[in-house]
Amino acid sequence: MKLSLFILLVVGYQTQAQPDSTAIIREAKKFQQELNRSYQNKKTSPLNPADLRKFKQHDFFPIATNYAVTAKVTLTPNTPYKPMPATGPIVNSYRAFALLDFELDGQPCQLTLYQSKELNNNPEYHDYLFLPFTDQTSGSESYGGGRYLDMRIPEGDTMVINFNLAYNPYCAYSTRYSCPRVPANNHLPVAIKAGVRFKSEY
Repeated sequence: MKLSLFILLVVGYQTQAQPDSTAIIREAKKFQQELNRSYQNKKTSPLNPADLRKFKQHDFFPIATNYAVTAKVTLTPNTPYKPMPATGPIVNSYRAFALLDFELDGQPCQLTLYQSKELNNNPEYHDYLFLPFTDQTSGSESYGGGRYLDMRIPEGDTMVINFNLAYNPYCAYSTRYSCPRVPANNHLPVAIKAGVRFKSEY
């Protein structure tokens, strides 16, 4: 399973087409099943052996279509790659690929979408993008270090952010991993009650 591994509110934004609810739910259910299978498999699981033995499934927030939003994409071309601070000694380089502007719970929000230098040089993953974020649930209802979303390069000037697909970094489960820290500019002023909940005992 390939898991990894923003924003001025524009006038008239509310007129943009909303994501298809059926597709959002179907995508979220598939994501949950694949994430659980990946963590149950000792070859792909980041869990320590003791945790793997008792792992059954992740604790997810209920799937909610209101946490799938259409964002306006503003590309940030020619931005340099810079090392993104990490939880451990392995540090990778990312560049700001675009700003994503959207509205959630009546509030304008902005996130920076990042591109990995390492993955961009890999033909299999050259169109992959990285969206780390924290929100008002971080540290209480969700992992304090924030969560991640895997994205692809959009074809136009909008893209759907489906927060139901948000997952924890591997370092939430084991100190064996070095994970990118969520940049301060990617903190959301709203509670994202979607995706994987707070890491707990299995």
